[in-house]
Amino acid sequence: MGKAVKNTHSGDSLPKEVFKGSIASAIVYSGSKVMSIAVKNPVVVFGLGLVSGFLIHKYRKDIIASTTKVVDAGKDFVLQQKENLEDLVAETKES
Repeated sequence: MGKAVKNTHSGDSLPKEVFKGSIASAIVYSGSKVMSIAVKNPVVVFGLGLVSGFLIHKYRKDIIASTTKVVDAGKDFVLQQKENLEDLVAETKES
């Protein structure tokens, strides 16, 4: 039988992170429309670069923490599925 995987996150952590990812995708999609308009003026592009760089620098710790949570949740999910598959294979061998 497989080893028990210790779950360090709450059970609903992965759906929350997936929801955040889908919101980010929607923002990126709508942002691409804005960027297609803004590209026509180089000063606007430069200003958007400054603002985005400032915001990324300001919230870098939160961004890193969120990314780490998503990676950890993904690893836990993969390990859980691997264990379930091992259990299923063991059950079919017993039959």
